[in-house]
Amino acid sequence: MTEDHAVERAQGGFSRRSFAAAVGTATVATALTSGVTAAAPAQAAPRDSTGIDFDRCLAVARALLVLDSDDRPLVPRYQTVLKKGLPAQRRARPKNVMVIGAGPAGLVAAWLLKKAGHRVTVLEANGNRAGGRVKTFRAGGHEGAEQPFADPGQYAEAGAMRIPGSHPLVMELIDQFRLGKRRFHYVDVDSEGLPANRTWIHVNGIRVRRAEYARAPRRVNQSFGVPRAHWDTPAGTILRSVLDPVRDEFSYVDRNGKRVDKPLPERLQGWARVVQRFGDWSMFRFLTEHAGFDERTIDLIGTLENLTSRLPLSFIHSFIGSSLISPDTPFYELEGGTAVLPDALLEHVREDVRFDRRVTRIQYHHPDRSSPDVEHVRSKGPHVWVDTVSEGRGGPVVREQFTADVAVVTVPFSGLRHVQITPPMSYGKRRAVSELHYDSATKVLLEFSRRWWEFDEADWKRALHAVDPGLYDAYRTGRAAADGSLLGAHPSVPAGHISADQRTHYAANRAIVRDQPEAVDVVGGGSMSDNANRFMFHPSHRVPGSEGGVVLASYSWADDALRWDSLEDEARYPYALCGLQQVYGQRVEVFYTGVGRTQSWLRDPYAYGEASVLLPGQHTELLTAIPAAEGPLHFAGDHTSVKPAWIEGAVESAVRTALEIHTA
Repeated sequence: MTEDHAVERAQGGFSRRSFAAAVGTATVATALTSGVTAAAPAQAAPRDSTGIDFDRCLAVARALLVLDSDDRPLVPRYQTVLKKGLPAQRRARPKNVMVIGAGPAGLVAAWLLKKAGHRVTVLEANGNRAGGRVKTFRAGGHEGAEQPFADPGQYAEAGAMRIPGSHPLVMELIDQFRLGKRRFHYVDVDSEGLPANRTWIHVNGIRVRRAEYARAPRRVNQSFGVPRAHWDTPAGTILRSVLDPVRDEFSYVDRNGKRVDKPLPERLQGWARVVQRFGDWSMFRFLTEHAGFDERTIDLIGTLENLTSRLPLSFIHSFIGSSLISPDTPFYELEGGTAVLPDALLEHVREDVRFDRRVTRIQYHHPDRSSPDVEHVRSKGPHVWVDTVSEGRGGPVVREQFTADVAVVTVPFSGLRHVQITPPMSYGKRRAVSELHYDSATKVLLEFSRRWWEFDEADWKRALHAVDPGLYDAYRTGRAAADGSLLGAHPSVPAGHISADQRTHYAANRAIVRDQPEAVDVVGGGSMSDNANRFMFHPSHRVPGSEGGVVLASYSWADDALRWDSLEDEARYPYALCGLQQVYGQRVEVFYTGVGRTQSWLRDPYAYGEASVLLPGQHTELLTAIPAAEGPLHFAGDHTSVKPAWIEGAVESAVRTALEIHTA
C-alpha cells in the first residue's frame, strides 16, 4: 500500500484515488462498499459500508444548511451583518486587507471590511469591469461599454440572469441597495401573467407544447424507446419519483401535498445520511444502480430535464440544486440587468479598486511554513505580498507589488493554479486547487426587431404582409426562400448589421424547415430541443420604448457548450438562428437584426469556467479544505460554498471571510 493510500484508509475508507487503484484487484461493488450490497435504500450507513466518514458528511451538511460548528443557523447572523455591518470589536486594530478579485464575493467582502474601518485594496485582473460572472451586455454601466445591440435600449445577460427568492442574502443586498427587481418567468406566462406552458419541446423530430406533453407524454416518451411502464409519465415526474424518497431523509410532504423541511436537527442528520450514502456517486450511477432505470429512460430524463451533460458529475451537486429550488420557488431579475448589483457595490469601494492588475505571485508569512530568514525579516511587517502585472492593453506592461496584513482570495481555483504561492499551502488546499472540477457554459444571444414569441397568428400575418403579401402563406406551405435572402427582411430591421460572413454561414448551414409551427404567443419562459441549441429563453419583460428583444437562443453546459466553443463568434449567430428555426419555424428570420452576443465562460480569461461543478466524491474529499484559511490567506467565492454558480454562495462566503478577518 502506498503512503497516499494509507492516509486515505486512515481518513475513512476509499476515495476516488484508492478506488481507481482498487479496480484492478476488486470488483466495482467491492471497492465502493467493502463487500456490502450497493443497492441499499437511502439511510444511514456505517463507515465501513460506504467508506465515507460520517463526520465528513456532517461537515458537508452543515455547509449546505449554513450552520456553525454548534449547528446554529448562520444566515440570520449574516443578514444582520449585511444590514448593520460587522460587529464592533473592543480594541480592534484596523487591518490592511487585500482582496483579490472584484466579483460579488470580493466586492461584498471589501465593502463590509471598509465600513468596519479596515483599509482595503481590491485587485482586479479585468481592465475595466467588476462583477466576475455577473456580466450584462449593455451600454454604459461602470465599465462604460459601447452599445452591444442594434437597438440602443436593449441589454441581455452573459452570466447570472435569475435569482431565486429562496436566497435570503442576495435578497437582502437587493433591498438594501434599493435595486428594482421583478419576476423572472422561468415558465412562460400568458398576457394576464398566468402560467401558459405553451413553449416547445422539440426532440426526436417531434414538436409538442409543454402543456401537451404534461397531459399526454406517450408520443415523446415512446420516441426514446422507454419501457411501457414509463410511456404515460412525464420525464420530470419519473425523475421526482426516485429523488423524493431521498428527499424524505430531510423533509416530508404535508397534508396539503407541499414538501416541508424537518426540524433542523433531523434535517442536518438527514442531509448527512444522503451525503454518506451517495457522496461518491455520479448522477448516472444513481439512475442506473439505485433507481434501476434503463438506458432509454435515462436518455429521456437527461434530454428533457437538462441532465445529459452532467450525468458523469456528482449526484450530490444536481440533487442539491433540485432540492433547494422547488417548482414553487419564485425567481427574480434585476431591472437594468444583473450587473446593477456590482454597480451598486462598486460605488462604495471604487477608489480602492485597482483594475488591470492580474495577480501572478502570492507570498505570505505563515509561522509554521515560512523559512526562518523570511520570518525574521518580515514577521513584524506585512504578512502578504502580491505581485501583479497589467496586460498592456495598448500601453506598457506594468508590474506592481502590493502588501497587506491579510488577503481575501476570490480567484476561481481553476485560475489560482496559475498563481505562484509561497510557501506552499497545506496539502488539502493544494489538492483542492488542483482537482476541483470546473464546468463550461456557453450562451448565444440573438437580437430581433420584433418580439415574435409574443405574436399570435394574426400578428404574424400582419408582420409578414409588410414584407410580401404572399409571404405568410409561403412560410406556411414551405415555399419561402431558404437562401438567406429573407434574413432581416422586415422593415423594422435596421440596415447594415447582417454581415456577409453571417449570410454565408447561414446559406451553407440553414435549417430546411418544411412545417411551420403555430405562433408561440407567450411572455418569458423557454423551449428545449435535442439540437445544438438545447435551451432557449425569451425575455420576461419588455424594454421600455423598444418593440424588439434579445432571445437567449442557446444555453448549454459541459460537452454541449464545448461544441459551441469550437465556433468563432461570427459563425455562432447563424448557427444559433438555424437551431431556433428548427423549433419555432423559418419565419423568425425576417426579424433578425444580424446582431448577437455570445459568452463562453471556459474561454473567459478571468473566469476559467462557468462554475465549480463537483465530481463524484469531491464534496466529502475536498469541501472542508476549500474555504479553510491558510495563515493570513482567506478564501471566498461561490466555489467555497455549497452553492456554486449562484450569487448567494458568493455573498455567503464574503460575509464569512469578512467576519474571520474582523474578529481575529
